[in-house]
Amino acid sequence: MIAHLKGTILAVTDSYAILDVSGVGYKVAATGLTLSSLHEGSEASFWTYLAVRETALDLYGFLTKVEENFFELLITISGIGPKTALGILNVATIEVLRNAVFTENTAHLIKVSGIGKKNAEKIVLELRGKLDDTQYEGDSARHDDSDALEALTSLGYTQKEAREALQEIPQEISGTSERVKQALKLLSS
Repeated sequence: MIAHLKGTILAVTDSYAILDVSGVGYKVAATGLTLSSLHEGSEASFWTYLAVRETALDLYGFLTKVEENFFELLITISGIGPKTALGILNVATIEVLRNAVFTENTAHLIKVSGIGKKNAEKIVLELRGKLDDTQYEGDSARHDDSDALEALTSLGYTQKEAREALQEIPQEISGTSERVKQALKLLSS
């Protein structure tokens, strides 16, 4: 099993990056946010999951061990394969997904191709039993910023810019409109 890779980025596409590790190029599938942070010629390090199928070996890469653990948790759910799990991680941060599980909010999951309302409810139900309240706390965001993130992206900011701005806002500031105002101040400076 390939658990971790470190090397130089040779190429980046919409769905994967090619990572050169000692002369061997690994095709590593990753989330859009991860891929947008990579640049050709730069050094990168991935926690990885190798999906073995009859006709292919697919490598999935994550910038943090927490993200890789959440991915592995998702694929333990019946009917959720690696591509769908990566799609789920593409629509929201781990913290937002964790909060969605505990509040039984399936809105983020329905955005993933191939997941309908019933499957989303099944995922929430199965994850709820596997997650505890503190397991993934503090990874990406301290608040459920999904509405604020959506508002900022509708104003033309990228998801990466919006997430970074929201992460800089102090925990004491709550409420979507107030967090959006603070993020706009940070983004315009």
